[in-house]
Amino acid sequence: MDLTKKHFDAVVVVEGKDDTIRLKQFFPGIETIETNGSDVPETVLAELQELACKRDIIVLTDPDLNGERIRRLVTQAVPTAKQAFITRKEGEPHKKGSLGVEHASKEALKKALSDLHEKKVPNTDLTREKYQKLGLASGPNSRKTREKVGNKLRIGYGNGKQFYHRLQTFGISLSELKQALKEVQDEH
Repeated sequence: MDLTKKHFDAVVVVEGKDDTIRLKQFFPGIETIETNGSDVPETVLAELQELACKRDIIVLTDPDLNGERIRRLVTQAVPTAKQAFITRKEGEPHKKGSLGVEHASKEALKKALSDLHEKKVPNTDLTREKYQKLGLASGPNSRKTREKVGNKLRIGYGNGKQFYHRLQTFGISLSELKQALKEVQDEH
């Protein structure tokens, strides 16, 4: 997506008004649809399904449980929706408030909207067994490691099962996962 345009080819799904305000602050021509919370109304899902016939849909939600719930509901309704992620650190409030898109910097939002993921055929070389052997499914540091690897791959976070599913959904290969894991380990 060309973020310098006045009009975009895509509609960005966000949680609420503050997210829209933040995006329009940096990208004035961007169009959003707000879910207004984690219980996405059927009317919003129907509107997104209709729009998806003409334009790309990008899901950009808060990096928390409610954001993940919204992402899941929208993606079930619009399987072709592209996914944009900010990290938990990028969504931290500066003073007070809850974690969210409305706190992200222009650079973080630009990076998220430039590095989109979409559903792909699962990569057969990444099996659950190989995933578990990498220590991402269980172990004393697996949660922190998944979060760092998710940040590196820009695919968000999740528990062991959710993260494996996300890797499969976006077609991340075993070699890509190993490379991200190596980079995370080299940083420490």
